[in-house]
Amino acid sequence: MVAVATNFSAAMVELQREFQATSGHELTIVHGSTGKLYAQIRSGAPFDVLLAADQQRPQRLVAEGLALADTRFTYALGHLSLWSTDPNRIPAAGAAALAQGDFRLAMANPALAPYGAAAEEVLQALGLAETLRDRIVLGENVGQAHAMVATGNTELGLVARSYIMSDNNRLGGSRWDVPADLYKPIRQDAVLLKRALHNPAARDFLTFLRNPRARATIAARGYGLD
Repeated sequence: MVAVATNFSAAMVELQREFQATSGHELTIVHGSTGKLYAQIRSGAPFDVLLAADQQRPQRLVAEGLALADTRFTYALGHLSLWSTDPNRIPAAGAAALAQGDFRLAMANPALAPYGAAAEEVLQALGLAETLRDRIVLGENVGQAHAMVATGNTELGLVARSYIMSDNNRLGGSRWDVPADLYKPIRQDAVLLKRALHNPAARDFLTFLRNPRARATIAARGYGLD
């Protein structure tokens, strides 16, 4: 059973198919915000592997004796983009779209989701955090933030680039890929949980994530690689 950060959902569908076809193992997938999955693991949820959207929660699980230190590694580097379904909304100098006009801005909750924390860093770096505070609409995770934009509930969203590039996103629109120097790297770590110490399927899945085919799938979904 694999607990997967929401931003990685689309990539995980393809990885699950590839892994099951080549390994003979079966995966059960549970999606959620990294903060929520972490809390569930601490409360005894029966997960074997965590694919987090940050490094902090896997590190904490190792420190708390709930995960195995020698199994932790960065499986993907997340990227943040400003997105609108309006193809003319976001200019090439995308920061201008945040500095002018009437809009609501969707982003993930910084307290629960690493992409929300990154979005908050971007607004701070641009000097817009206070100016836009009353316009921000928070989702529990970055998937909810993306959905707010997709359904027209907000005009703009600071969301995972992987959602915009997903095959499930047929809305097009306009986007600005936020420069990486405006937020700390979103290093997404995987770790084997202690309950899976003797689970060969869980260990095989972590090995699979490091192979060239899996890494190519992850890169094609809009992520960077170590």
